[in-house]
Amino acid sequence: MTPVRKAVWYAESHFAGPISLEDVAENCGVSPYHLTRAFAAVTGLSVMRYVRARRLTEAARTLASGAPDILTVALDAGYGSHEAFTRAFRDQFGLTPEEVRARGHLETLDLQEPFAMNDVPSPALEEPRLVTTRKPLLIAGIGQRYSDATRAAMPAQWQRFTPHIGHVPGQIGHATYGVVCNGDDEGHVDYICGVEVADFGQLPDTFARLRIAPAQYAVFAHREHISTIHSTFCAIWERWLPQSGYRAADAPFFERYDERFSPDTGLGLAEIWMPVERP
Repeated sequence: MTPVRKAVWYAESHFAGPISLEDVAENCGVSPYHLTRAFAAVTGLSVMRYVRARRLTEAARTLASGAPDILTVALDAGYGSHEAFTRAFRDQFGLTPEEVRARGHLETLDLQEPFAMNDVPSPALEEPRLVTTRKPLLIAGIGQRYSDATRAAMPAQWQRFTPHIGHVPGQIGHATYGVVCNGDDEGHVDYICGVEVADFGQLPDTFARLRIAPAQYAVFAHREHISTIHSTFCAIWERWLPQSGYRAADAPFFERYDERFSPDTGLGLAEIWMPVERP
């Protein structure tokens, strides 16, 4: 069973009580870092956001059935006060607990049902090559922070960066990079569309800058349309890493695009550089 499948099972079996990311990761046999990235790649949510959404969904069911005491429902959902529960409930559903109880039904609510893990995409992976970099990689470009809900906007970020390619001060070569970094346990990440530069001295003030330290990487080829690269990430996190004898290093990972990839058609070879280390 893969880590994400184990995580879904564990969350579904334990969300009624206290549960943390560390608890889930330990029971999945991977690090919290690995689980956070794998779970988001496969489901589009962070682990704890999924847990909260499941708790609130079950609370909504209880309320719609006419629960007499909202505070009891709040405590059962893991909230220490009526006020905290109401804020989270309204953020999730756009209605207060009192309104859902008064309506007596769940229609129009965006409920989080348990993930069915039998349809996880699993494309064939070519065996990666292992590369150890010997010097820092300096990346400069346009950066933006994303949540689980906003990552679909990443292609639009590339539109904003494309006119700068070839005109970035100190640019080295023609390859472009999509770098994922500064992730947190809630699934937020920074994504930088950029190029390699010799130094950061002459860059526009609005540009993001990232120094990637030397590391060992497993480099995967993605040869299908770029819109399906998510499936390759899923296969790496879910299948290759657990079976490889490596673990994901807590460091930026990135997509690399060179002359073999066409940004006009989305076709050609893209590379995924995953930092790895021995346990």
